[in-house]
Amino acid sequence: MYPAELVKPMREDLTNVGFEELHTSQAVDAALAKAGTTLVVVNSVCGCAAANARPGARMSLQNEKRPTNIVTVFAGVDKEAVDTARGHMVPFPPSSPSMALFKDGELVHMLERHHIEGRPAELIAENLIDAYNEHC
Repeated sequence: MYPAELVKPMREDLTNVGFEELHTSQAVDAALAKAGTTLVVVNSVCGCAAANARPGARMSLQNEKRPTNIVTVFAGVDKEAVDTARGHMVPFPPSSPSMALFKDGELVHMLERHHIEGRPAELIAENLIDAYNEHC
């Protein structure tokens, strides 16, 4: 587990633009049970989360179509919430950072770490925007 003071600015990178933090299994299940689309960002302390994933997620929200709900769980911190979120992302293996778009509780788009690492934030945002335009 990472210290709260270490992850606070990394959490705020998403919560400051409207992402809701989920800390429990129940919160994850409730978020995914909501009607509409939900983007789940599995946040992380790694460099690719800071340089690519979080900026890409933020940029993607500038699109006209966007998810109804935007939520985040933090790998290495919110174990219960992360495990539950990853359970909803099957058949994709656990990875962090990662992003998943759900529509009415069904997984419709997935970005795994290997889609994020080494790619610019703009490309990640474009990938998410394409998914929003199709599903939102």
